[in-house]
Amino acid sequence: MKKQEELEKTLIDYGVAKVGFSCLEDLVPEGYQHLKSGITIAVRLSDQIIHEIDPIAGPTHMYFHHYRTVNAFIDQATLKIATLLQRWGYLAMPIAASQSINKDGWNYKGLFPHRTGATRSGLGWIGKNCCLITEDFGPRVRLGTVLTNMAFEYGTPIDESKCGECSRCVDACPATALKGNTWRAGIDRSELLNPQACSQHMHKQYQHIGRGSVCGICVKSCPRGKEVLLR
Repeated sequence: MKKQEELEKTLIDYGVAKVGFSCLEDLVPEGYQHLKSGITIAVRLSDQIIHEIDPIAGPTHMYFHHYRTVNAFIDQATLKIATLLQRWGYLAMPIAASQSINKDGWNYKGLFPHRTGATRSGLGWIGKNCCLITEDFGPRVRLGTVLTNMAFEYGTPIDESKCGECSRCVDACPATALKGNTWRAGIDRSELLNPQACSQHMHKQYQHIGRGSVCGICVKSCPRGKEVLLR
């Protein structure tokens, strides 16, 4: 799988922290069933910036800027890979790092859930904060996805949570949007998160920072990944 190795090396050299490959033929959106493979990238967030998020005051201006900058970086990285795949003769569709499609009121979702691709590729599991949790960086990552018809050596899916009895993110959520349930493969997002409560709280409380579009308290509160900052 020399081309797969080249893809991974290209992304790591570009600055991506983790790369995963998954089979998604049973999960891709209608009309894209021919794009059965997923390439997931995880970009590590700045520990210093996450550290400055306050559990009472909320996010900082620096976090809002960082969040947008990382999203833009992810979009550039997935475009880079999609371009390379097309050069090799494959179809490829990069999924926007942060794009909400609103079809049912407050039920905002992307075209394809990055976290699903990440768990399928073995990069991590979904925490009670509804974020991807990785072994080394916890939830301090942002995700990107490329769907393609190229076949790969796929990672081993992670189907169960490793959060155990921990519920620090649930307790810390100022919007009480997290329901405290334990993730398992196939669980509906609504069993983990009330997206309306989350969005409305951000919009009301953090208008002075990015017009209420970020929070990050659940990321900051997770004990996984914190030890990285202490090095």
